[in-house]
Amino acid sequence: MNAIDVRGLRKSYRGTEVVRGIDLEVARGEVFALLGPNGAGKTTTTEILEGHRRRDGGDASVLGADPATAGPQWRARIGIVLQDADDAADLTVAEMVRHIAGFYPDPRPAAEVIELVGLTAKSKSRIRSLSGGQRRRLDVALGIVGRPELLFLDEPTTGFDPQARRQFWDLIRELAAEGTTILLTTHYLEEAAVLADRLAVLADGRIVAEGTPATLGGRAAEAAKVSWRDNGVLRTEQVDDPTELLRKLVATDADLRSLTVTRPTLEDIYLELIGGDK
Repeated sequence: MNAIDVRGLRKSYRGTEVVRGIDLEVARGEVFALLGPNGAGKTTTTEILEGHRRRDGGDASVLGADPATAGPQWRARIGIVLQDADDAADLTVAEMVRHIAGFYPDPRPAAEVIELVGLTAKSKSRIRSLSGGQRRRLDVALGIVGRPELLFLDEPTTGFDPQARRQFWDLIRELAAEGTTILLTTHYLEEAAVLADRLAVLADGRIVAEGTPATLGGRAAEAAKVSWRDNGVLRTEQVDDPTELLRKLVATDADLRSLTVTRPTLEDIYLELIGGDK
């Protein structure tokens, strides 16, 4: 059984359809990323799957239950890191984590979770005193303290500096290695490429492409661009398979110190799929 199974998902606001018949499967233990520009339907889709928003049409199964009607036992099996979260700003980090842990049958120890997200030095600090990035780390801590089978991460690294983002990536890898299924929405394409087993691109409420980071949108089949210098002149050729061209260049006096072989990046494919409007 998949962790998430969706068929024909639809949602409208004031007569405007923002989710237009989405089909989606996420296998248990998979890290799956949803990409798309603002307004594409990512947050609405995840909120429906979390049971926070009612769908207008289609079928949805999350951990074997309909999220629209699932009860407390189901909710104890999922973890959620929302895009925006309000909380008791006068509590300390440790107090907040312990408080949320009390809602779960088998939570991780609060100190362990706080260390995992890099907030040990701030465990006694009040939430109101945290920076934006530290506040986001606390959001992640609250999402994982219950040992969720399925973790929803909506733009989890917003406000993180590069070092904190890479520490977070290590945490996601650790959770995935433990068997946690993860549904991630992000604007950081490098993040999706590094973390996701598979990903899908949403545009205008529809999934326009789905695949692995290496194959999305036919990326692996795109022509390779080979560039090198010939007597000081930069030359470039596009070929499906660069092997033969490289053999020929090795046999010549071409300056191979400047040789590059590139295919379209994930960002190139993504921008093409959404019409260039990131």
